[in-house]
Amino acid sequence: MADAASQVLLGSGLTILSQPLMYVKVLIQVGYEPLPPTIGRNIFGRQVCQLPGLFCYAQHIASIDGRRGLFTGLTPRLCSGVLGTVVHGKVLQYYQESEKPEELGSVTVQKEYSSSFDRVIKETTREMIARSAATLITHPFHVITLRSMVQFIGRESKYCGLCDSIVTIYREEGIVGFFAGLIPRLLGDIISLWLCNSLAYLINTYALDSGVSTMNEMKSYSQAVTGFFASMLTYPFVLVSNLMAVNNCGLAGGSPPYSSIYTSWIDCWCMLQKAGNMSRGNSLFFRKVPCGKTYCYDLRMLI
Repeated sequence: MADAASQVLLGSGLTILSQPLMYVKVLIQVGYEPLPPTIGRNIFGRQVCQLPGLFCYAQHIASIDGRRGLFTGLTPRLCSGVLGTVVHGKVLQYYQESEKPEELGSVTVQKEYSSSFDRVIKETTREMIARSAATLITHPFHVITLRSMVQFIGRESKYCGLCDSIVTIYREEGIVGFFAGLIPRLLGDIISLWLCNSLAYLINTYALDSGVSTMNEMKSYSQAVTGFFASMLTYPFVLVSNLMAVNNCGLAGGSPPYSSIYTSWIDCWCMLQKAGNMSRGNSLFFRKVPCGKTYCYDLRMLI
């Protein structure tokens, strides 16, 4: 119980600290660029035409809604984080308790089994089920979070309170509206998890020397590196999921010219891939303007 409470508190603290970053990221993902490009320098010192980064973007939001505005959508995101942590922990606890009777009479066999790739598959499968269950239950809060952020673009107030947002979505879209963008989000999480754990196993088993004194530290580093690599490869799923969550929901940010109207998440994927926007919002710094691309700048900033 103490471990669960500490995880909830730690997760809530990280959620609060990262809220402005996610806010900016979501607005960039839907294609909202309120500030025109400027001439800057990349990491190699060359002059490039680049879009404003995280701090300039956050400063723009704060200049309109104040610093408190940077935490728009925090309440449903906190609810999602707390509920997801509890569900994830309960699912893993269920598997651990169901495994205890099997371990009593098979200590030697279990020791050999734990070092095999089958053990990795078993643990990854359990983690996949736990994460999928948490994602499925918390996705309605995720949708509300995204829509409450995106309404900054059109200055709407359609998704302000948590209860009002739930009523609005149910009245206009039904139960299905709470799970907009769920499929690409689940697929991204599952692919990322399996890719991360498989690569980490291969590196720890075949690339690292088991005789090194810092073996445990090296394994933890390899897990972190593979996790970062997997998240980069599966980022398009995150982008498509977020776009589908706000697609045609009655907000300016979910409609043209900021965002196209998509018939399905596959249609969204194909259109983004065709336009070369699969990595939009992946970087919040050194945001170079792609050649031939146009952006919908806020006309109010140019008046």
